[in-house]
Amino acid sequence: MAVHVDPRQCLPSAYELPDSDDRPVDNEIQNWIPNLLLLTLAIAWSNRTDRFFGVDMGIYYDPNQPAVVPDGFLSLGVDRHVGPEGRLSYVFWEEDNIPPILALEVVSKTYGGEYTHKKALYAHLGIHYYGIYQPNRRSRRQRQPLEVYQLTDAGIYQPLAGPRFWLPEVGLALGRESGIYLGYEREWLYWYDQAGDRLPTPEERIQQEQARAEQAHGRAEKLAAQLRALGIDPDAVE
Repeated sequence: MAVHVDPRQCLPSAYELPDSDDRPVDNEIQNWIPNLLLLTLAIAWSNRTDRFFGVDMGIYYDPNQPAVVPDGFLSLGVDRHVGPEGRLSYVFWEEDNIPPILALEVVSKTYGGEYTHKKALYAHLGIHYYGIYQPNRRSRRQRQPLEVYQLTDAGIYQPLAGPRFWLPEVGLALGRESGIYLGYEREWLYWYDQAGDRLPTPEERIQQEQARAEQAHGRAEKLAAQLRALGIDPDAVE
């Protein structure tokens, strides 16, 4: 009697794999850069359940190889929520072998192979776009601050023209500009829509809501004053 076994059942699950490479970041800014992209996208795509943005999360592509850990990555066509604890790692054989659409590396003070072996590996994995951002460019002036590459049919990365990089499959562009986030005024990475408008950050969303609430309150106060001028008690109007 033939026994059929799903080979995926023989592979380790995310719970059995290490969920970090234990590599410390240079500073908090290096971690906030991809987190700002995550939070901005989470608000803009609050109704989408077919996307996932990981920050400093291991990507397992081969059970016999260690995980690769981009600073950030975006996957489309996967479940946003996976179990009560969320994803511990991004495991190809648990994601229907769907590679991320975008991987992002933030270059640290210690060179991590962003332009060499990581670039080759991400191309091998079929990651369609690869972004490299240098927050501190004093030591690498020959490079552009933000470079984004697109995978060709030949399986190699070709650079896209900037300074903002339109990603058709994502429906957004990736770019950089000065701004304020968590009290730090500096250059950050942002998402932009097709019209070129920057998606607001979580802090800016709160400020917008507060401004709308203040405007609504001001209109209500003006209307109440007009009613009083007509001899009408606004508190008595139902």
